[in-house]
Amino acid sequence: MIYTAIDTFYLSDDDLENSPSRKDGIDEATETTLRIYGCDLIQESGILLRMPQAVMATGQVLFHRFYCKKSFARFNVKKVAASCLWLASKLEECPKKARQVIIVFHRMECRRENLPIEHLDPQSKKYSDLKMELSRTERHILKEMGFICHVEHPHKFISNYLATLESPPELTQEAWNLANDSLRTTLCVRFKSEVVACGVVYAAARRFHVPLPENPPWWKAFDADKSGIDEVCRVLAHLYSLPKAQYIPVCKDGDSFTFSSNKWNSQSQPVSKEVPKSSPPTIADTSNSNAPTAAVNPESSGSKGVSKTAIDKVKDSKESDDESKSMPVDVEGREDLNMKSKTERSKSRERERDRDRERERDRDRIKVRDRDRGDREEAERDRTKDRGHRSKDRAKDSGGHSEKSRHYSSRDRDYHSSSYSSREKDRYRHHPYA
Repeated sequence: MIYTAIDTFYLSDDDLENSPSRKDGIDEATETTLRIYGCDLIQESGILLRMPQAVMATGQVLFHRFYCKKSFARFNVKKVAASCLWLASKLEECPKKARQVIIVFHRMECRRENLPIEHLDPQSKKYSDLKMELSRTERHILKEMGFICHVEHPHKFISNYLATLESPPELTQEAWNLANDSLRTTLCVRFKSEVVACGVVYAAARRFHVPLPENPPWWKAFDADKSGIDEVCRVLAHLYSLPKAQYIPVCKDGDSFTFSSNKWNSQSQPVSKEVPKSSPPTIADTSNSNAPTAAVNPESSGSKGVSKTAIDKVKDSKESDDESKSMPVDVEGREDLNMKSKTERSKSRERERDRDRERERDRDRIKVRDRDRGDREEAERDRTKDRGHRSKDRAKDSGGHSEKSRHYSSRDRDYHSSSYSSREKDRYRHHPYA
């Protein structure tokens, strides 16, 4: 039967003393230094990537949990730190691209190791190898965690506890800073978040000389005990007494950080096969050993044939020496040709990609141009239709007015003629003598 829980990843002191790193011969001081160093990498890279503090806190907790099950001698601390941060960004719903994480860790490694800062090309083989290592290490972490990556931080309890105790606001900030520093230690895998929160509150109150209620004891209201609070304060005091953590090469896979350029520079250089040191002496020995035979054999019978055979052997040995000397040159020439062919292939691929991009851009431009042309033609059609309708309306209006004008003019003529005739009649009627 397999039982799973959300937040039960807590170890005892005996489990920490018998960790996998101790079994591989790493002492306590080295393990503590490497834990602090990895957490410093996570914190610094999270700040450079502008991530919230919750992402960095989750990454540090995952880092401690992983090395409670695996050894520092088997997994490089820098690769694990990068993978923990990348996984924590997804868990806290603030994901970052693998390219951003790799570039930031590469830049940090160059600065810490005083190496020349070089641009990391995302199209290079070096970047593809780094991305593969990042995802592979993330799978290792998830496998060891059993895909149970829930983390509960003490930060959410600090504000509630201090609000209940009615402490000053500067005490809240100090307790928050102590909680961030506690993530560099193994407190997150030894005590629950409530105990760690009570411990940092107690340490901050002692630093600012703020009294806390003791009758009854204040920590009992928050499900904590005095021994756990004292241990948290002791671990924090020990942390502040240590110097700045430096990288200690203990990993068996390679001491150098895989994000650095040393590994790929060494791989890119052609391997020159050294000429065996034993070959020149053997040539000299054969020449020296053949010389006396050539000097002695003339005194005996058949000296000419023996001398010819000796000369042929010397010539063959010289030819073999020349071939052996020319072999490294040929190998180097072949490797140079291979490197040149690889660079030419990469350049040709880049050119093809640029051509494809230009073609896509031309297609987009043609589509936009055709779309604009269609819109213009449609607008012209609408305009012509509107003009036709307007002309028809005008024609109708003009035809009606003309008929009315004709009708009114004829009626006016009839009126005027009728009125004229009536006036004439009246005039003759009033003037009968005329």
